[in-house]
Amino acid sequence: MRLDALSRMVRLSLARERKGAFFSAFGVAMGVGALVFFVGLGLGVGTVIREKIFPTDARLVDVVPPSVSLGSLLGGGKLDAPTVERLRALPGVEAAYRKMNVRVPAVTRYDGVFFGSKLRMGMEVLALGVEPELVQGDVQLGEFKDAGEGQPIPALVSTRLLELYNKTFAPARKLPQLSANMLVGFGFPVEFNRSYVAAAAASGATQPAQAQVVGASDRALLAGITIPLDAAVRLNRAFNMDAENYSGVTLIATDPSQVPAIVDAVKGMGLEIDDQDRRMAENSGAAVALTTSALALLSILICVLAAVNIAHALSASVRARAKEIGVMQAVGASRADVRSIVLAEAAVVGLAGGASGTAAALLLALGVNTLAASHLPNFPFKPDSFFSFPWPVVAGGVLLGLVAALAGAYFPSRRAAATDPARTLAG
Repeated sequence: MRLDALSRMVRLSLARERKGAFFSAFGVAMGVGALVFFVGLGLGVGTVIREKIFPTDARLVDVVPPSVSLGSLLGGGKLDAPTVERLRALPGVEAAYRKMNVRVPAVTRYDGVFFGSKLRMGMEVLALGVEPELVQGDVQLGEFKDAGEGQPIPALVSTRLLELYNKTFAPARKLPQLSANMLVGFGFPVEFNRSYVAAAAASGATQPAQAQVVGASDRALLAGITIPLDAAVRLNRAFNMDAENYSGVTLIATDPSQVPAIVDAVKGMGLEIDDQDRRMAENSGAAVALTTSALALLSILICVLAAVNIAHALSASVRARAKEIGVMQAVGASRADVRSIVLAEAAVVGLAGGASGTAAALLLALGVNTLAASHLPNFPFKPDSFFSFPWPVVAGGVLLGLVAALAGAYFPSRRAAATDPARTLAG
């Protein structure tokens, strides 16, 4: 049978059975649409978790000293200069960047105009010193290095902290929304060796300083400021605190595949891995994936029911058209021709249902995003879109509709091809 003749036969058959074809396509569209919608929602929420809430670099390994271990009690397990060199020399390590906490408490008190609004506040401040190369791409003003006592200390703020400020603190205090560029050059006082909550501070007088924001970074300390490493060393020495051992070292692997071996080597040295953000991202992603999988399974069951419905409808159609099929075979149609007609009818229904369901899922996602943008509060890390529809998901939805329809048409097509024209025409 020629393709144009097959197309005409299918068109006539579907026109005659358009009610059954519509309900069959509707069942496919329901299953495919639900599957595409929930998969897109899972991918979109997962992207927000990985890229905004817990941004992680697959090549980074954060090394910290052991909290309590036999090695630390005997003087081992410290992140001193020789240990850093050993870490830098590990196979697969491209670079190693040292970190040091400022080991005295600090506070900031601000009383003045804050971007057009009056602000008066005081709070505890944590300070972490890092090597300039680790955050160099985020520095927008000057050089990220210590200019010495009496000079402003360059400081980076966390992009996540800025997001929390804009979505929670600023609306509550009626303060302006800020961007990273707006903060560049902003200065605020910091007083080291003073605390509002600690019972005692280090020996010696307090040391006032001026911090100047030079940018925002994903790698900056969340609840505090990130300053140059040499500034942290200078401040620790000024208050007779430990300035020789580092609080952490960030290793950058040459390739993400090298990370497991590096982690094993670090643990073999008696050190620990700080992967709290990574584990939280993985746990959150796993929860989203589990929910999405459950909903996707429900959608697949709907597709299975749609395939059963197609099988039932086509079986009834084959029984009703038995004489027509017998006439076709009597005038030369082969069993393959008859089977092709039934499968082609199902393919058209499946493609129509798959395409309609996928389009409906995309339109529904667009409507949800529009309603979320206008009705949901502006909470931290609120995405522009809760959905992600890469082309394999869209193409997979249409293909799933086709597969479900062809699976439902398999046995009816075999039954139609097995029709005996002599017995059918003889009644």
